[in-house]
Amino acid sequence: MVSSNDPDALRAARYASLNDLGFTRIGTTEKPWRSLTRSIREISTYREMLGLLVRRDIKARYKDSSLGLVWSLVRPLTQLLIYYVVVGQFLGAARGIPDFALYIFAGLTAFSFLSDMISGGTGSIINNSGLVKKVYLPREIFPLASVGAAMFNFAVQLGILLIAALALGKFPIHAEVLYAIPAFLVLIVYGAALAILLSAINVYLRDIQYLVDVGLMLLLWASPIVYSWEMVRNIVGNGLVLEIYTNNPVTLAVLGFQKAFWVAGENAEGPENLLLRLAVALVIGLIGLLVCHRVFNRLQGDFAQAL
Repeated sequence: MVSSNDPDALRAARYASLNDLGFTRIGTTEKPWRSLTRSIREISTYREMLGLLVRRDIKARYKDSSLGLVWSLVRPLTQLLIYYVVVGQFLGAARGIPDFALYIFAGLTAFSFLSDMISGGTGSIINNSGLVKKVYLPREIFPLASVGAAMFNFAVQLGILLIAALALGKFPIHAEVLYAIPAFLVLIVYGAALAILLSAINVYLRDIQYLVDVGLMLLLWASPIVYSWEMVRNIVGNGLVLEIYTNNPVTLAVLGFQKAFWVAGENAEGPENLLLRLAVALVIGLIGLLVCHRVFNRLQGDFAQAL
């Protein structure tokens, strides 16, 4: 018999009785690593469902359009054309930056990947409210499906970048192409962490999705995509401001992609110890992913009621 004076025992007994009736407990007070391990096991069990959601998200973007997936090529090429002509030629940003088109597109490829993960993940729980309210699934599947769809678009843009580099005779056959690996890992860890966190917060505070749009726009111009890192250094000097700017994970990932795919920039100036900075950012991102997942777990228990 459970004592009525012991709230923890009463709570445990209540959960045990619900489990006996076939109910699944949503949300957890487990230790972070145990919670993450349990979620990974559940997501692995539902991996086929995750694959279906990824394919559905990709198809939904171009549903009922005549060109279909061709539009996934049009958007990055249009972005490249606008930045190259307006910023590079009209505003003169291309001066001093050889192969400016490849330089821009390397940065845009990295940033668009992060942007797609975060923007898609933020609305993922709300967009799947019917499933959330009716059936049990690990709720992390929904923001992770947005990450998977973003990876498809990233692969398309990366393919365009490599084809353009080949056409210009500047294909990245050099050792520094390996910088793309830690840069990619930084992007996917931070993108997944923010997608998971913001998807949960957006259920209770719908303004988040609009704040995300504004934040991503600011982040685009706060990253060395249409201008060089060297320009920033020349303006702010070597000091704390430059270190804060450089150690922004998005800046590091963009610099990593430029170092990997922008062959003309092999001798361009950049921050020292870029590989070490990427490694540190990756470790911090993994810790952040753990924290974001913890917050998600605490918030997901009331998703159905809030939706």
